[in-house]
Amino acid sequence: MQGLILKLKKHVLAESQNPNFKHYKWYLKYHLEIVERISLELCDIYKSADRDMVLLLVWLHDYEKILGSAKQEKMDYLKTKEKLIDFGFSKAMILKIISYLLIIDQKNDLDLKQAAIEVKIVSSADAASHLVGPFYQLWWYENPKKDYKELMADNMNKALVDWNKKIVLPEIKLAFKDRYELVLEQSGKIPNKFLEL
Repeated sequence: MQGLILKLKKHVLAESQNPNFKHYKWYLKYHLEIVERISLELCDIYKSADRDMVLLLVWLHDYEKILGSAKQEKMDYLKTKEKLIDFGFSKAMILKIISYLLIIDQKNDLDLKQAAIEVKIVSSADAASHLVGPFYQLWWYENPKKDYKELMADNMNKALVDWNKKIVLPEIKLAFKDRYELVLEQSGKIPNKFLEL
């Protein structure tokens, strides 16, 4: 399995560097690698998690977006399925991976607290990664024609959805609370007092 995961990771890394992908300049360093690091730290806490499945979900959770095929209303993961077949993953493994990716995508309709631990880990790590580095500032960089109020509202909405829907593990809530509150403040939620002691 390790060889297949490494092969898949190299493929996703190469695809994420394609200039046709909007985020190619920063996506690897400031998203995928951070999601992987947080996910592996969570695997050290949640020892029952299947690390191989977690790594597969890390590298596949945005694969359709990287390929530019994530624009439809509901994801079907056809390109993901095709690539997994090409790499030689078993049918059972492919079905499980796709089912987990679909659960992650349904964060607004499902309670991810009820999902498998691998889904909880990757969903939480994905959302937490947005609170690390320049993720929210890069939204401004990539959308220079938008009004600043719209950009702030976009970031506020993203942070709220991530915090309330995608982050379902208490360790992430505890470790990232201050970062989350800073993003809310930078997005317009100004505190009533600044010198609270």
